[in-house]
Amino acid sequence: MTGEATTAVIGVEGMAALIRVLAARGRTVIGPTARDGAIVLDELTDGDELPYGWGVELEAGHYRVRPRADGAAFAHSAGPQSWKTYLHPQRERQWSAARGPDGAWAVTEDDTPPPSYAFLGVRPCDLRAIAVQDRVLAGGPHSDSRYRARRARAFLVAVECTEPGATCFCTSMGAGPAVDGGYDLALTEVVDGGGHRFWARAGSDEGAAVLAELPHLPADESLAAAAGEKVAAAADRMGRSMPEVDLRTLMRETLHADRWNDVAARCLTCGNCTMACPTCFCTSAEDVTDLTGDHAERWRRWESCFDLEFSHLPGGPVRASGRSRYRQWATHKLGTWFDQFDSSGCVGCGRCIVWCPVGIDITEEAHALNAERAAGGPPGESTA
Repeated sequence: MTGEATTAVIGVEGMAALIRVLAARGRTVIGPTARDGAIVLDELTDGDELPYGWGVELEAGHYRVRPRADGAAFAHSAGPQSWKTYLHPQRERQWSAARGPDGAWAVTEDDTPPPSYAFLGVRPCDLRAIAVQDRVLAGGPHSDSRYRARRARAFLVAVECTEPGATCFCTSMGAGPAVDGGYDLALTEVVDGGGHRFWARAGSDEGAAVLAELPHLPADESLAAAAGEKVAAAADRMGRSMPEVDLRTLMRETLHADRWNDVAARCLTCGNCTMACPTCFCTSAEDVTDLTGDHAERWRRWESCFDLEFSHLPGGPVRASGRSRYRQWATHKLGTWFDQFDSSGCVGCGRCIVWCPVGIDITEEAHALNAERAAGGPPGESTA
């Protein structure tokens, strides 16, 4: 790392300056803002657009914004979007083809240069989710060149969590509430009798250079201690938890559990959980053409394993029942993801709980499966 500032204290004016500095470096700044009854991710051009004074109220199938008395900008839990929206877009064109006067087709790959993003306000759970998607989409022999290009140009400003929501369980997944690397800048927000300020640390050379350009004070040990206490307290206030067992083994040993029938009776197989999840990565190809038949395009779009057509073969869908499709999602997320990618596919953000229309809670289901296993429920393997 360079000799630039690596730790510092910045104020609210420093946050506004951070957005300006990142924009001056040619980056599109994306961060949280309060709009339309939610805290959403959008392009930011000014510090006033951050959701100062807004928090959230979360429960299974329930999300509401609420005013805060302390004016904090980042005292809210994960919203409806994740950074996957920008690194692995919901829909993007892969190529287009045009038929010339001689009838021959010319195919052109869509190689539009990706934006240079700066993500401001990345939660520790989402920071882990980006690392998971890095492993899935940028690692291995079949990596996604478009994802790699977007990811290589992204600048990450992480914000440690000091106020978890009722549906958060990142501590169970080892994904928060503190950050442990993978960022360019890390911030911890502290609002107390000493004022409203942020303990900032650089995690890369560019992060240090950006920090040096901001109005700041030298690192304050007392502020660092206060920030650490707030993050540690957040770890003790998680609204949810996973059972303290090997989840990979639990999923493998409960494939026949009666609990799958219970959740299937409630699940709408709408796929909201996969759309909101920051690590789900499945896509489908969609070919379109104009009315003349002289122009065609291929688009890639998000797909969900809850879709009946997701695993359709000539003989029909592989997973015809809602039971089998929910079980596929849960066992992959918590179990067989380890076999493919050496980690869990869940980071404990709780989005799948909040945005499920019927309030299905993956932590509740895991506890129920564990209780059924402990009571001697049916083990074994099944493809039903």
